[in-house]
Amino acid sequence: MTGPRYTALVNALPATVPFVGPETQERATGRKFTARLGANENGFGASPKALDALRSASAGQWMYGDPENHDLRHALAAFHDVLPENIVVGEGIDGLLGYLARMLIEPGDRVVTSAGAYPTFNYHVAGFGGQIETVPYAGMHEDLPALIARAKEVDAKLIYFANPDNPMGSWRKGAEITALLDSVPDGCLLVLDEAYVELAPEGTAAAYPVAHPKVIRMRTFSKGYGLAGARIGYAMGAPELIQNFDKIRNHFGVNRASQAAALAALADQDWLRKLRADISAARAEITRIGAENGLTALPSATNFVTLDCHRDADFAKALLAALAEQGVFARMPFVAPHNQCIRISCGRAEDLRILQDALPKALAAVAA
Repeated sequence: MTGPRYTALVNALPATVPFVGPETQERATGRKFTARLGANENGFGASPKALDALRSASAGQWMYGDPENHDLRHALAAFHDVLPENIVVGEGIDGLLGYLARMLIEPGDRVVTSAGAYPTFNYHVAGFGGQIETVPYAGMHEDLPALIARAKEVDAKLIYFANPDNPMGSWRKGAEITALLDSVPDGCLLVLDEAYVELAPEGTAAAYPVAHPKVIRMRTFSKGYGLAGARIGYAMGAPELIQNFDKIRNHFGVNRASQAAALAALADQDWLRKLRADISAARAEITRIGAENGLTALPSATNFVTLDCHRDADFAKALLAALAEQGVFARMPFVAPHNQCIRISCGRAEDLRILQDALPKALAAVAA
């Protein structure tokens, strides 16, 4: 008896995931983390109004969610002063990246990204047979002019660019991005990942007509709005591009409760302003804790801080393991030279007190 006949592409791909979750690590070690500071979740929590909406919607979970995401799309359109036809809602930015790759990438098609940038994009592209071309960062920033130049060289279909950036926390002014949009080659689409833009300084979001044919911007409710577990995000672009998502997306992929929670979170901008203040204070505290222990914080426009260990990747990896021994879940960039750093998500005061106690002990363990 034989098994299923897998595609040649699936047979060629490694069995892997972009990130190992903290739960996986807890199961492997048999220990629970006491401070969850590695996944860039918003530990300060979602709007109470969003949580009320989740609870209210739970009784209706026997029903599928609205496949058109009508109410949320219309609310987002009003919020951004665009048309509902400019917006598609999906299962977080990760889900939308998967749909975009499915819609545009065939085996052998080229895409361009930064070496060491968000790996889930690469994961989806590889899953549809795309060929990934990378360019180095310019210091701690993604290099959009170099990304566009490489796209022209290899006839790329997609360019991935995050602003603010993960994993470094750096950012570019939106005006710099806007000025480069028309230089994106014909037949190529700039994927502008703005997962952290609600937490960034004024002027970080690029201002351009939403129907610009060479760019799609992606937003999420996971970071600033604190709804990572709800798995809900959205993309904005030209109507024709957005309409094509309907050909291939999972129309019932976003559940009813998540739609209700996102709608309530969007309406509660006062809570978002409070969260921005909480996250700003946490960035300052992580910076202080790092400095006390000889680590240098990089400027951040996100809900995490990247700390330069001033050593090498082996040292940073050992430090992460030692922090895990102390009950702290953290992560690190995975491509040189940034992999001499570790990355700490912003957390509540009690989480950062655990970090303050754990970091010197972890450093001492690595030194020993």
